[in-house]
Amino acid sequence: MSLERVDQLDYMADDREVTDSADEFEGEFYNEETNLDDYDMPTKVTDTSAAQARKGKDIQGIPWERLNVTRQSYRLTRLEQYRNYENIPLSGEAVDKECEQVEKGANYYEFFYNARSVKPTILHFQLRNLVWATSKHDVYMISNYSLMHWSSISRNLSEVINFSGHITPTEKHAGSLLEGLTQTQISTMAVKNRFVVAGGFQGELICKSLDKPGVSFCARTTYEDNAITNAIEIYESVSGGPRFMASNNDCGVREYDMEKFQQMNHFRFPWPVNHTSMSPDSKLFTVVGDDLNGLLVDSRNGKTVASIAGHLDYSFASAWHPDGRTFATGNQDKTCRIWDLRNLSSSMAILKGNMGAARSIRFSSDGRFLVVAEPADFVHIYSTESDYKKRQEIDIFGEISGVSLSPDDESLYIGIWDRTYASLLEYHRRRSCRYFDVFT
Repeated sequence: MSLERVDQLDYMADDREVTDSADEFEGEFYNEETNLDDYDMPTKVTDTSAAQARKGKDIQGIPWERLNVTRQSYRLTRLEQYRNYENIPLSGEAVDKECEQVEKGANYYEFFYNARSVKPTILHFQLRNLVWATSKHDVYMISNYSLMHWSSISRNLSEVINFSGHITPTEKHAGSLLEGLTQTQISTMAVKNRFVVAGGFQGELICKSLDKPGVSFCARTTYEDNAITNAIEIYESVSGGPRFMASNNDCGVREYDMEKFQQMNHFRFPWPVNHTSMSPDSKLFTVVGDDLNGLLVDSRNGKTVASIAGHLDYSFASAWHPDGRTFATGNQDKTCRIWDLRNLSSSMAILKGNMGAARSIRFSSDGRFLVVAEPADFVHIYSTESDYKKRQEIDIFGEISGVSLSPDDESLYIGIWDRTYASLLEYHRRRSCRYFDVFT
């Protein structure tokens, strides 16, 4: 991950200067040239249900009929003026000739509800894994200094952890900071198997069981200046015990067990690691970061078993298909590439975004779909059964803090950060129309 100031992009902040609130974030990260606030906006924006959307209400509650711009016109403006962040200049344009056209118009997930009381936020423009669904009704996300829980059944929003104050662990584990942490700014997180692991801008790790009060473990993985935690992966080890892996900008990947919170491994790489993803059998993991190439690594010893080449910029996302043979990588060259372990000489598919990097990617648990989120405005759902040649495009407005499928694949949640229309979008899988979808 870059630590240099990007002065030419007025919506990007210096990632050495972490924002303290959404107000500070929006002034530097948001694309000022295409801001809906420039138009006459209403003072009150309400939730939207599926029934209201069927009657014509905009799913985000944007009253286009009252604005002096149409949705279509504003969409064209966004596509023309949005500036994708690149570490390698013109990487997004250079890859165009490699990409195949993917048919859109499929409808695998349908809109169900937009919750305006939920205000997801982003603290680093390159890190977008801040929304996690643990069931089809339970979602966790970062909102400013807080980890929040949203119940789509009760429509209740509650705070789980407030990171702005002093957090001390309630359990004693070797390596845990018994004095705790203060004012931790969360850069990334993961929620799985009733555990939350949050990573901070100074290498902090905070672990909490959702079934116990208090925090189980607090640590600083490193005291180097370049210490931002870029990604967290929670998984089951080969032996069956729960573990998590933290990817850091200090070029390290650290593996912890989740019973005694002991560091099991510290793997080092030649460049900052932006994301890792463990294979379903826990024998291999992907490593992507500040390099054009990605790596496949043996989880037992940290040795590189293969290099994957094809992307033209730095990668910030990866995910495994449940079959254990296929995996995906998301890159700032605006593409998500699909790889097959049986032939890594080239990617088996190159999926191009509309505006920006592939910042967050998720395979469904049944393997039928791949969800790819751009940094703003677009989420794509690809059919793996069509060899990624068919997709559903979710077209919205606002920065995307994260996307998450529920473990049963019944719900899809999208976090939207926007100064006026921040919300949590909920989509439900279209089971009843599966027969007809075959012919779309």
